[in-house]
Amino acid sequence: MRNGVMGKRRKRYAISRTRKNTLLVLFFLFILPAWMMLDRWAGVSVRQTVKSSLYQSEDWKKYHEQQFLVTAVIDGDTIDLKIPDKEYPTTRVRLLGIDTPETKNPQTGVMYFGPEASEFTRRLCKNKTVIVLLDSKADQRDKYGRLLAYIRLPDGTILNQRILAEGYGYAYLPYEHTHFDTYFELQNQAIQSGTGLWKNATRKDLPQWLSKRRPDLLRQKNN
Repeated sequence: MRNGVMGKRRKRYAISRTRKNTLLVLFFLFILPAWMMLDRWAGVSVRQTVKSSLYQSEDWKKYHEQQFLVTAVIDGDTIDLKIPDKEYPTTRVRLLGIDTPETKNPQTGVMYFGPEASEFTRRLCKNKTVIVLLDSKADQRDKYGRLLAYIRLPDGTILNQRILAEGYGYAYLPYEHTHFDTYFELQNQAIQSGTGLWKNATRKDLPQWLSKRRPDLLRQKNN
């Protein structure tokens, strides 16, 4: 009797070979291609949504889409926010996706257009309340422990993009982020129009990392 009951249960929950093969065919013919098309069309946005919904770091919860006062501008691409960060009284932010000419680096000294870039950033955000935007595709901290972020200004524009569009910095190429292609194009437009530093800059004025990654940049201007 027991064997009979067990046999009935197996039949009840077992799947026939024909049905199994049919499901496999449906998966490979319809479901898998549909998912691949959705991923291709929606691209990064789908993966980012899944990633951010499954896991949010402490930095994401603390900073993302939150408002903070800018207490200091260190240089063109680095600012301090009025919120404690671990043992520090303020949070230091490195603007994501860009680089500006150095003003405080002892190895390079004050670079061409460095003071102008710092003043530009200071004019746009010093003593103003801004919104921090993190990027789920990029790292949220750099190797120095600084927060990596986009900064939305009171007028709704993004500080990172303003710096590139108005020629006060470079699109940072070594690391990927969501707006990589947009930032690269903003830099190209600034170069073509001779905006900001691109009006008179020569190759010797560029940071070493940019000269190595873009050996073609400003080459004709030097000749």
